[in-house]
Amino acid sequence: MPANLTPQYHDAEERFKKAASHEEKLHALEEMLRVIPKHKGTEKLQADIKTRLAKLRKGGPKGGPATSTKTHHQVDKEGAGQVVICGPPNAGKSQLVASLTAADVEVADYPFTTRVPQPGMMPFEDIQIQLVDTPPLAKETLEPWQLALIERADAALLLFDVTDAALLEQSEFILESFERRGIEIGEKASPPLLVLGNKVDLSGGKDEFEAWQELYGENLRARPFSALSQGDLMALKSRLFKTLDVVRLYTKAPGHREAEGAPFVLKRGTTMIEAAAHIHKDLAQNFKFAKVWNDELEGLMVEREYPVRDKDVAEVHA
Repeated sequence: MPANLTPQYHDAEERFKKAASHEEKLHALEEMLRVIPKHKGTEKLQADIKTRLAKLRKGGPKGGPATSTKTHHQVDKEGAGQVVICGPPNAGKSQLVASLTAADVEVADYPFTTRVPQPGMMPFEDIQIQLVDTPPLAKETLEPWQLALIERADAALLLFDVTDAALLEQSEFILESFERRGIEIGEKASPPLLVLGNKVDLSGGKDEFEAWQELYGENLRARPFSALSQGDLMALKSRLFKTLDVVRLYTKAPGHREAEGAPFVLKRGTTMIEAAAHIHKDLAQNFKFAKVWNDELEGLMVEREYPVRDKDVAEVHA
């Protein structure tokens, strides 16, 4: 039976291949085991992943004593995707997370307020996206785990205060740090990493943003932003959802009129047979066909390789 591995699995597998540290390998393997379709065709692969996990957990870094697989610097992924919010001191990261989520984050006008990752859930339409506030990227405090957190995320948002007197120095430091680590910037990077120039609403902010982009626009490709603007916040929500490159699949039982329950959130490109494995392993094993409703289709029968579209409603027959 074919494995029908999902895009989420292949992403995690790629992170495992690129992992440089013991912690990164563990995290990637755990993600591979979590997202792999659970059916007979993947039983051997599941067993292999579990064996590798056991060896890593037992041996610890470089064959040393066993260590915990989770530290206070790791954040378990929740919701439709994890977006890490990063940037230099006082860029407005905590204010942004507080504005978009119900997280109890400390917001202050002095640097280094955030000392450990602080997650919160951002509502977007009928799903939740996890945002993670992080300590500043600064020469005095930067640690490798901060960059590893960005690499493991589904997407990242790099925030700058365009009115900060140290803006050019901060930009140079972060670009150099990312280059040494191999972290790329842009919507097509893996993970996607967006850049915002915050506080353009302050006096002189727009001019400062334009001058900054004249110098660093080729590498940072930032957009102007204000964390206090409701319009900017709403637009950012939509942009983050789009950046995660996911689709929502609703399901309904045969003969029922309406979709039932919350949507399944899947990577764009997921086929109907892969989606069936997410819903229940028996659906994938015994899949016959599915009927789909959306803006263009009205209960049309589709086959196993049909690519799921955002807001599809499916009736799966097995």
